[in-house]
Amino acid sequence: MASIGFLDELAWRGMLHQTTDEKGLPAFLETPGRVAYCGFDPTNDSLTIGNFVAMKLLAHWQRCGHTPIVLMGGGTGLIGDPSGKDAERQLLDREQVSRNIEGCRSIFERVLDFDESKPNAARIVDNADWLCGLGYIDMLRDVGKHFSVNMMIQKDSVRDRLENREQGISYTEFSYMILQAYDFLHLRREVDCTVQVAGSDQYGNIVAGIDLIRRDMVDAPEEAPRGFGITAPLLTKSDGSKFGKTESGAVWLTADRTSPYAFHQFWLNAADEDASTYLRWFTFLEKEAVEDIERRHAEAPQDRLAQRTVSSEMTRLMHGQAELDRAEAAAEALFKGDVSGLDEGLLDEVFQDVAHSDHARGSLEGEGVLLADLLPETTLASSKREAREFLGNGSVSINGSKLPGESALEHRLGVDDLLHGKTILLRRGKKTWHATRWT
Repeated sequence: MASIGFLDELAWRGMLHQTTDEKGLPAFLETPGRVAYCGFDPTNDSLTIGNFVAMKLLAHWQRCGHTPIVLMGGGTGLIGDPSGKDAERQLLDREQVSRNIEGCRSIFERVLDFDESKPNAARIVDNADWLCGLGYIDMLRDVGKHFSVNMMIQKDSVRDRLENREQGISYTEFSYMILQAYDFLHLRREVDCTVQVAGSDQYGNIVAGIDLIRRDMVDAPEEAPRGFGITAPLLTKSDGSKFGKTESGAVWLTADRTSPYAFHQFWLNAADEDASTYLRWFTFLEKEAVEDIERRHAEAPQDRLAQRTVSSEMTRLMHGQAELDRAEAAAEALFKGDVSGLDEGLLDEVFQDVAHSDHARGSLEGEGVLLADLLPETTLASSKREAREFLGNGSVSINGSKLPGESALEHRLGVDDLLHGKTILLRRGKKTWHATRWT
């Protein structure tokens, strides 16, 4: 049955945190075609891998025979959700919010099925379509009267900000809960949407929406469903650091912000302690397949089967098979040291992902640059003494070619060493790379 399939699917993956009606929800979802929505804040023209978790909730919902709605906060995005934020968001104008919504559309199309010929086709809606037309007095009279300030200040997202005097919270963000609750009411009225899915930090807002629906349907038959909420736990790394963040910033779902190579590398470099969770949360592999991979990974963790599976599945889903092939080819080239054959575009992606530095091309002309002088300007050596030590023991390679110790100390880099006329890749040992760009 679709309902049990959906809840059980989330449960075995570890993606089910709480529901608003543990007894009534499973029975309600036994009928396929139920409608659920999840909201996304259009603060950028792309989404991160953290947003992917919410998308995947909708994807599992659809695969179990129900109808998913992507709600883009074109209206609420003009205000900003205080949940999980230390400071008030910078307000965006309507034109920028609209551009951001359009930029995110192609991401959803990779995860959800929007084929209108299917009865449970996914839809994208924008809450600006109904929120921006509401009158202030009407909103206070018809909606605001149902919200207790005492209740609102008990919500974690509000209380955390109130207790921090330096940051505080504006009335604008304080009102966000009312607007999000109204979203649920509007979708309940217009498209018979009865379920909201989200991360666990949104549970209070979901309950507020359900309560508003209950008040609105006071005269409806008792058996008519008011609303339900389903949340996933917030994902954190095993080391306690924030998920989806790297030293260079967030990991995005579009190639213009995070290259397919860097995206592939993020998953490939996941800690063993996180690999099983990522398999369950970020792939659509069946339970038996996941458990088999986990067993094989435990037997030979050095093969990193779990990480390789997640990186392949996610890169293929978000960027396509061709980009996955290129990313895997680059990873293989770096592993073996055979980087001279990388095409210019892929070399640029590698440059951005590994430690790198910029240098003057003119210095390569004439006698060139002594490698012993260059290494201290990179992350491969901290001093000339250390550079000479690495060069002397033959641990440094140029564009994948290792230099014998006796000649490495006297080796000078020249323009002939440039890959695609601008890049030289240096490696110390088997894994430590530094890319130099000469312009």
